Amino acid sequence: MNKTEVIARRILGWKLNRWDRWYDPEKENFIYNFKPEENLEHALFIVERLKSFGYTYFVKGKYEVCFNDVCENGKTLAQAITNAAFSLADNSTIDEGWI
Repeated sequence: MNKTEVIARRILGWKLNRWDRWYDPEKENFIYNFKPEENLEHALFIVERLKSFGYTYFVKGKYEVCFNDVCENGKTLAQAITNAAFSLADNSTIDEGWI
């Protein structure tokens, strides 16, 4: 799975509906062309979801963010958010066949 898939499935709880469309069963709506590294609005979906799980979000530098003690940076704020979220969500020990 790539970074976007890991975040969409493990953090946001979305299901892939089509190659370009995710489904959010909680809100019962479709999300088209989810690209959190490129789209700040999409990255902010991640921030809100992690806040609802109890994570504290803060911007440490121009393009560096933290969720609790997990900090990452990027070329843009959206990329920094995505990188930090991926660091939280990535668990390479889980067999991808289970996801």
